[in-house]
Amino acid sequence: MDRTVGVVVPAYRPDLQRLEAYVDALRKHVSPAVVRVELDAPGPGVLDRLDDLPATVHAVDGRRGKGAAVTAGFEALADEVDVLAFADADGSTPAESFAAVVDPVREGEADLSVGSRRHPASVVESHQTFARRRLGDGFAWIARRLLDERLYDYQCGAKALSAETWRSVRPHLYEAGFAWDIELIAVAGALGERIVEVPVRWEDHPGSTVSPVDTSLSLAVALLSSRHRARIIRENRLHTFLEATREHEPALIERQGETLDTSE
Repeated sequence: MDRTVGVVVPAYRPDLQRLEAYVDALRKHVSPAVVRVELDAPGPGVLDRLDDLPATVHAVDGRRGKGAAVTAGFEALADEVDVLAFADADGSTPAESFAAVVDPVREGEADLSVGSRRHPASVVESHQTFARRRLGDGFAWIARRLLDERLYDYQCGAKALSAETWRSVRPHLYEAGFAWDIELIAVAGALGERIVEVPVRWEDHPGSTVSPVDTSLSLAVALLSSRHRARIIRENRLHTFLEATREHEPALIERQGETLDTSE
């Protein structure tokens, strides 16, 4: 099955040399029809440095958050390609391993493919700090017990889904930051999409802009919200009733152009 692929790379304060090398590697190993870098708050001279990058670079002045950036990229590409994928700009999932995440959707074997650092078959070549690793492991443990989708890893920055699946899930996504991954999986599962988890080769890169404590707290809240939204899709009476008592919040696609005032 010859399906075209569009890759979105969300970036905030990226290491430009690493980003350039990663885009080249993605072109070599994934052979996408297009690579689109969604760049938040570029500093002076950054766009000039990226002039020769073999990718479309869409930059905004403020910080939207990872989920908002990926959503913007997917919205821009959804009518151009058959498969939408995203990979974190630091290249923690090497391009050849990322290609293995894209393949199940490209070949029509899955609707959503989730890269996994915590899968028993994954190869972790460089670990996060002890604190980050413990927080991540703890979150994954809780998520497996609250969500219907029993995965080893919900937050790995390597995922792919069909354009058809994107059109189904997009009205149900609200999280603009790192919790977007959790919500995507919960919503896709509630809609009956076929989800596969793919072990990856992964290497942590220092210099993350993520605050582990603040992000963990926001992820915990988002996990409960994602579970709630998935239950609404599944027509759970209690969650449908609770939603009816709340003020309507616009979905992420309705809030395109917003920026976040956050360290997330």
